[in-house]
Order: sequence, then C-alpha cells, then structure tokens
Amino acid sequence: MRDFITLTRRELRRFLSLPNQTIFPPVMTALLYILIFGYSLGGDIREINGFPYVVYILPGLIMMGVINSGYANSTTSLFIARYENFIQDLLVSPLSYLKIVSAYIIGATCRGLIVGLLTLLVGLIFVDLPVANPFVMIIFLALTAATFGSFGLLVGLWAERWDNIAVFLNYLITPLIFLGGVFYSIEQLPPTWRQISKFNPLFYMVDGYRYSMLNISDVSPWLSFLVILVLFLVTTGVAIHLFKIGWKLRN
Repeated sequence: MRDFITLTRRELRRFLSLPNQTIFPPVMTALLYILIFGYSLGGDIREINGFPYVVYILPGLIMMGVINSGYANSTTSLFIARYENFIQDLLVSPLSYLKIVSAYIIGATCRGLIVGLLTLLVGLIFVDLPVANPFVMIIFLALTAATFGSFGLLVGLWAERWDNIAVFLNYLITPLIFLGGVFYSIEQLPPTWRQISKFNPLFYMVDGYRYSMLNISDVSPWLSFLVILVLFLVTTGVAIHLFKIGWKLRN
C-alpha cells in the first residue's frame, strides 16, 4: 500500500500547502452569506420550519463549500497532471486504476471535510446552531465531497482548457446549488416547482445535511442518502473505467 499512501499524501499536501487558495476562501464566502443574507434578509424572513432564517440557511452554506471544494480539488489536480504531462508517471507505475482514482477522491473528500467543518465552527461563533446527529452529519459531508471528487475526475479527463472546468462550475453546479434549497424550503414553492426541485440531485445533499443538523427535512433522509450513494458509485465507476481504457490519458 506504500504507492497508494504516497499518492494520497501528495493529494493532501497539494491543497494543504495552499490554504489561502483552497481552504479559507469558501469559509470566508459562507461567513459573508451569514452576515449579509442571514442578518440582513433574515430580518424580513423571521423563521422557516421553526428555525431562525440564519440557522436554517447555514447547513446549505456549509454544503455549498463542500461541493465546490470537492469538485475543484480533483478537477484541477487531474487537469494539471494531464496539462503538465506527468500523468504518464502514474499510468506506468504499479498503481492500479482503483488506487489512482481512490487517492484523488480521498484528497477531494478531505478538502471538503476540512472546509465544511471549519465553516461549521465559524458559523457557531455567530449562530446558536444545534447539531442533532453528528455521525450522520459527517456521513453526508464525506459522501457529498467524495461524489463531487469523482465527478471532478470526469471533468478533469474531459477538459481541454481551464475554462472547460469553469463551464461545469458556473453553468451546472452553482445554479443547482442555489436551486437546491440552500436559502429556502421547497415546501414554500408552488407544487410544480416543488416537483421539479426533486430532480435536482444537489437538493438531496442539502436536505440530508440539514436533517443531520436541525433534524428537519423536506424528504426522507434515507432517500437523500440513497441518491448521493448512487451518484457516488456511478461517477466513481465511470472514472475507473475511463482510467482503465486510457481515455484522454494516452494520446
């Protein structure tokens, strides 16, 4: 396992050595959302489902940082490896494709967890926030970060330029996050939009994590867990297959 541990350690050191780019910015963004939306807009929106508005949106803000961090970590790491042509060093090493993909995903998961937990700690300074199910909270955080870590590998393989990476972030992930119930409950939406929201996979990530903290949810937490698990297994399986056939890796 020394080869796998070495690659995993490299992925961890890659983002830990640049905290001002990889860790602190999403925490600062969440803090600004808390101060601006929570305390400004929250003055007009008193409560949602029995919780103050700033308390209700904090789990979604935490999940937003986890999603972006998990995606960014694996995507940029793999794209740089392809762009700088040192991905071949991994391909000719005794590392299996499962180990390579797992190391990238572990790096993304750890970055997502660190960002999520730091955002939670900062939030606790400003908000009296309950944590109803700490174990469930960690599961949703880790599984979401891992899912977007594996999805980031797919984008990192597909991308030909840096702006290709931004396309998915700006036009897919960010809109789905904001439409996923971060700032509202889907029960407040008209019936048609409520049903449409349930086709948004990021809604289940936000709702499941909100359940772990506030013990409230718009859908069953088990359904949220199942949706995320299926997404993780599918994206990871596809990533391993693409590594195995050398798609855009052996040109």
